[in-house]
Amino acid sequence: MHSQNPLAMTNQSSTSTTCPTNAVQKVEKSAHGRNTSAFESEIHGRLLSSSLKRSMVSSLRARPEQTPVHRLISRRDILKLVGSSAGVAVLPRVACAAGEIHFPAGAVIRTVLKDVPPEALAGGATLFHEHLSISYDFMMKLREGFEALLATPGRQGPALPPVARPWFMEDLGLMVEEMRAAMNEGIACIVDGGHPDMGRDLQFLMQLSTRSGMPIVAGFGYYAEPFYPPQIAQWSEEQITHELLRQARTEPVGAFGEIGTWDVMTPTERKVFRAVGKAQIATGMAVFTHTNFGKGAIEQLDVLESVGVKPDRVAIGHVGGLTDPQAEVLRAICKRGAYVGFDRQGGPSDSTQVAVIMTLLEASYADNLLFSSDFSFAPDLKRNGGPGYAKTVTVFAPKLREAGVPERTLHSILVDNPRRFLAFVPKARRMASWP
Repeated sequence: MHSQNPLAMTNQSSTSTTCPTNAVQKVEKSAHGRNTSAFESEIHGRLLSSSLKRSMVSSLRARPEQTPVHRLISRRDILKLVGSSAGVAVLPRVACAAGEIHFPAGAVIRTVLKDVPPEALAGGATLFHEHLSISYDFMMKLREGFEALLATPGRQGPALPPVARPWFMEDLGLMVEEMRAAMNEGIACIVDGGHPDMGRDLQFLMQLSTRSGMPIVAGFGYYAEPFYPPQIAQWSEEQITHELLRQARTEPVGAFGEIGTWDVMTPTERKVFRAVGKAQIATGMAVFTHTNFGKGAIEQLDVLESVGVKPDRVAIGHVGGLTDPQAEVLRAICKRGAYVGFDRQGGPSDSTQVAVIMTLLEASYADNLLFSSDFSFAPDLKRNGGPGYAKTVTVFAPKLREAGVPERTLHSILVDNPRRFLAFVPKARRMASWP
């Protein structure tokens, strides 16, 4: 944990932390952020079923805001959210079925600069799925792909926010400023969900972590079939596994992700998922996935489990797009022990996801939730007047608090769950040639 973070908790000497609580109150109201993008609004407008819209209208009362939520939340609010050793002590006592979190002896979270004990990141939130290094060329291709994917017959797909030069993820000075701002708002660690087929630059991430002081975990693997390198189509499952293990052995990467299905899982994507699963078993590193707004979520878990991956090493991503007001798919995933990632948070669709999250909390699945924002676009930068990389904490979490989620539960989901997810016992020493 770095001293720059004003929200750092007293260092813990033990290998356990207080567990999440599953006690929640009923949804009563939800704060709604401003400065939302037309793209997100349109996508989620298309995805929401009429029944879900009706249930949201009846269950959530919107509070008008005169100021964007990310400017309303105070440092005191953030301190309450991520907690301190004193603050946690005065929270209401709640039932806790799982006892305490115990990390195995030798467990680490592998960042681009060094392996750190999970306890070192207990002073703030860990964002399990963001983007800090993606190439401009990849973003242009991604933008075109999403617009085509989301188009409906006779109607053009919604446009993503503009991608323009200079591209902010190639500006080290700007990104250092953004990381320092995120640390000041309670972020202890960020997982970058890129890899080579997205134009991710490991050297850039290492420089960014060094200069900003932000611990960064680098993801690795392969994204989705439209973006695979050409050799993936020809390689066997075993060859892909071998290459993934080479990357895990020779590069300072700490999690498989984001590993995706572009829409319906293709045979080639299934081959990659099986290879990732085999590499996960060999390394112990966690896997976080990309779905098309939750489509095929259970199939992804099925494929990973089919090669022996334990569900608690998997986070199924982008599930907030499911039109599933009773959260049946998500409850099924959680029941098997996997995590579900609400990882496009801090925007206009938050209120819908608040209702689903409350359903999962009432079903005692607090331990299975992960939150993040999938940060990808320049308008959200602090420099541009947006909420910045901490928007999961500063924009989304206050809406959950207003819906009745206890501070202890928020702290557990934001601080404890991602550390449990990312921690693993290395089966080989970190290479001396790494930082």
